[in-house]
Amino acid sequence: MIERKIFTLAIESSCDDTSAAVLCNDVVLSNIVARQPIHEEYGGVVPELASRAHQQNIVPVVDVALKKAGITKNDLDCIAFTQGPGLMGSLLVGGSFAKSMSCALQIPLIAINHMKAHILAHFINEEGFDKPDFPFLALTISGGHTQIVKVTSFFDMEIIGETTDDAVGEAFDKSAKILGLPYPGGPLIDKFAQEGNPKAFPFTKPKVPGLNFSFSGLKTQILYFIQKNIAENPDFIEENKADICASIQHTIIQILMDKLKLAVAATGINKIAIGGGVSANSGIRTTLKETEQKYGWKTYIPKFEYTTDNAAMIGIVGYYNFLEGNFSSAEITSKARIEF
Repeated sequence: MIERKIFTLAIESSCDDTSAAVLCNDVVLSNIVARQPIHEEYGGVVPELASRAHQQNIVPVVDVALKKAGITKNDLDCIAFTQGPGLMGSLLVGGSFAKSMSCALQIPLIAINHMKAHILAHFINEEGFDKPDFPFLALTISGGHTQIVKVTSFFDMEIIGETTDDAVGEAFDKSAKILGLPYPGGPLIDKFAQEGNPKAFPFTKPKVPGLNFSFSGLKTQILYFIQKNIAENPDFIEENKADICASIQHTIIQILMDKLKLAVAATGINKIAIGGGVSANSGIRTTLKETEQKYGWKTYIPKFEYTTDNAAMIGIVGYYNFLEGNFSSAEITSKARIEF
């Protein structure tokens, strides 16, 4: 084990946020994120606009990250970057920058799987947050992914359940769009749900065998439900917004929890860690914490800033790969889809 300070520069550019972080070993010194509000005008991320914005943001974001960390580029020991999955144009910007800087500084390059980084964000050394013991189950929930992963070590992970169609984040955002809420709609459903009755409008949960998920049917069910009620009362959404949002959120949470209960029964592992942008949802966080008393589970919820796409989570995986000497060649390519 290396016993000196290891400085890692991490770059994350998988979707519409340009992020750079600097870590000293497993401690985050800086974690800078540049958002791209332009996508709100289009009701979703426009890939071409995202890649152009990354090109504009990457240099200043890295510069600010280094300055906030109090180091220079010459202090760096390695550069970690998101190889995939994600939007190809966005990934290429971060990957090309990381490879160029690694080559110029003559320091190791480390390619990182974005989804594994969401899981290992729990190992960032942060006061007040426990790190899970191996093995544990990870529920990774984001706009593009929904997975249950059995995590045996930093480098041994197995997907034991995943969505067969839409991801949970997409279910939230598409439901919000049906309700006429602006993009991104998931956080708004969470906000309105806190004031509503979660059992006001019962929705049927999809019957999917095993540990896999499906959200497309629920999305269609919500669409038909809204269309039917608007036909009878044009003001239905406005008059029942909180109850509708609470009912949608409650149904999605129950789908997730049902599968987690099955996963715990199947594996005998009752340590659960959540990650991904949707893990910022207050209803999911509250429900998961309640399982500690209800089922005797031990649950791990990351710091809010490490749930959405950020470079700190890329950096912690980069650090553990550096310790193992797992470096990447400059010939490595970015991949929109990547093997887990």
